[in-house]
Amino acid sequence: MYTQTEASFRGLLPLLKPHIRKLILGGVSMSIYVICWPLLAWLAGELIPSIGDGDFLKVSRVIILALFVFLVQKIAQFIQDTILAGPALFISQELRSDVFRKLQRVELTRLEKLSSGDIAYRLTEDADRVGEVIYKTIQDTTPCLLQLVAVFAYMLYLDWRLSIATLLLAPIVTLLVSNFGAKVMHAAEISQRQVSDLAGLLGEAIQSLSLVRAFAAEEWMQKRFNKEINLHRKARFRTLRLLAFQHPVVGFIEASGILGILAIGAARIQSGGLDSQGFSSFIAALLMLIDPISHLTTNFNEFKQGQASLRRLRELEKEPCEQIDIPNATVIKKGTGQILIKDLSFSYVAEKEVLKEIDIKIMPGQVVALVGPSGAGKSTLFSLLLRFIKPQKGNIYFDGHDLYKIRVQDLRKQIALVPQRVTVLSGTILEAIKFGRNATKKEVEKAALIANAHDFISELPDGYETKLEERGTNVSGGQLQRIAIARAVLGNPSVLLLDEATSSLDAEAESAVQLALSQAMQNRTVLVIAHRLSTVQEADQIIVLERGSVAQQGNHDELISKGGRYKELCSRQLIRHQ
Repeated sequence: MYTQTEASFRGLLPLLKPHIRKLILGGVSMSIYVICWPLLAWLAGELIPSIGDGDFLKVSRVIILALFVFLVQKIAQFIQDTILAGPALFISQELRSDVFRKLQRVELTRLEKLSSGDIAYRLTEDADRVGEVIYKTIQDTTPCLLQLVAVFAYMLYLDWRLSIATLLLAPIVTLLVSNFGAKVMHAAEISQRQVSDLAGLLGEAIQSLSLVRAFAAEEWMQKRFNKEINLHRKARFRTLRLLAFQHPVVGFIEASGILGILAIGAARIQSGGLDSQGFSSFIAALLMLIDPISHLTTNFNEFKQGQASLRRLRELEKEPCEQIDIPNATVIKKGTGQILIKDLSFSYVAEKEVLKEIDIKIMPGQVVALVGPSGAGKSTLFSLLLRFIKPQKGNIYFDGHDLYKIRVQDLRKQIALVPQRVTVLSGTILEAIKFGRNATKKEVEKAALIANAHDFISELPDGYETKLEERGTNVSGGQLQRIAIARAVLGNPSVLLLDEATSSLDAEAESAVQLALSQAMQNRTVLVIAHRLSTVQEADQIIVLERGSVAQQGNHDELISKGGRYKELCSRQLIRHQ
């Protein structure tokens, strides 16, 4: 369940400060719009008896005046709605932007546990719903409240006794609406969770369509999908049923109240406490209360759904962020690539260490291979070097500086990652290599030359301006890998992290990528996660990790001569022995 703070729109009010002038102009227009309602009620009181008396001249004058008031009111309403839309949409935009900015700093270990479909739904549908609630609050709910106050004040002026009788209906309607609102919010939360689950499954299903077909599992996937959409339908139906039940209940109470007031009004006229003209104005004013009450009822339900959406966005903001820079963090420009790891231990879960008392010294320009079975801690070591996570014990030093005292942006400019599975954003190849950095086309081409990618890029119809489709599906795996290598070397890092960059390629593509890697590795410190040991025999150091500890360390010939785990792994892969 939500807390009041998490679901409160009050915290968004500071975002309206830049729009004070628009809010003032919108407020003036709103005031004109609201003032017109008592005027129209008064004109109705003038018009109805005149029609009964057959006074055509007076009827004509009142109608012309009423049309003028209507025209002024509608112009004011148009100005109000148009001007106030801007601040409301701005808040929605800023909220979405703030949540996304926070999302980019969330700890990766936590982020990996969140559903991408759920996050996308929150940043799109939930953010839009919050924006709509803010817009309706400014543009519709506030005028409706002011209309109720203005019209009811006029009713008090006409006959306070009859007005008090009318007021007795308010607590009943308010209690009903409030009760329904709480139930609607709870139902909306459940419905939104189901939509998020559905979006998550849909994202997984689309990405896995080829795998689903390969296993002839279409029927199984369809059943999973049908189950999710059925749960969503039921959750959504509960919300709609609550709304459907509310309208006739509130409507019946309103109708009963109006009929009761008509009876009291007739008694007041008979006793001489009210004349027919005043009663006509009173009834016209009373009818003017029905529409804003209806709007407020609907808007209150939407407000509750908006609160559920706001709470879901606030949940993302509460996710733990990666450690920010300490005050006076060390600034580095160009490093040599020396890495020293001392007595390092790390665990994702308490009492279950992934790395245990690791001691490694890597000199500038060395090529170091990390080998070992899955789960030995190789990828975790990469995450520690990139400062995605922090060790519970021990230290890492980069060029003699404590890794966690270096400004993180400087550090990550010096360490570039080439992942096993390449991810590119849709856009041009030029943009994919730049990846948000300030680089000239000449610098991009130089990086592509190092990555053995310039030739194939130049042969494409649009060269570097060739559009990459989502996930880079319009280029081959080897070409995509070389684009990733160009992206990594563009900033001239001093350290390269290679996560088995050729493991999924055929022989021809692997040869092209290996050439790219050998060129990219020149004059840089390189750490390689290797499963195929044939690719790391020439490494300066080979570190064998097993169950989170360094089992062996040395070059290929030294480790073969010593025997042990590395020699055993080489034997399994038919690697040469001494």
